[in-house]
Amino acid sequence: TAVVQKTFDAMAAHEAAAIASCFLPGARLTVIRETGEVTHQTVEQFAERIGQTKAVIRERMWDVEVKVAGRLASLWAPYDFERDGKRTHCGIDQVNLVKTEAGWKIASLIYTVETKACGVAK
Repeated sequence: TAVVQKTFDAMAAHEAAAIASCFLPGARLTVIRETGEVTHQTVEQFAERIGQTKAVIRERMWDVEVKVAGRLASLWAPYDFERDGKRTHCGIDQVNLVKTEAGWKIASLIYTVETKACGVAK
């Protein structure tokens, strides 16, 4: 879970290079919205977008489940996300990780974006 928390910390600090360093190059992020819309982006696109935002952001996760088999790990956890001190959404983070010579790196991240389930007013 350390590399995922490092990602959250880098997001909060708007440090694009630090975000990207938590992932394998070319890693993909997949977003599943309440409407059923599914979008994809590369870690490079994600890091650049978060690095440029001016908002104060915070992501938290809890009840983390991790399974490890050698150099492969999978993390599953509920999360919530705040922008400028207000919860904007919540959901599930599912992260696939690979142990490299440099330590654990995120190979892919898929997450749901929900507003109704976490009581966010639109």
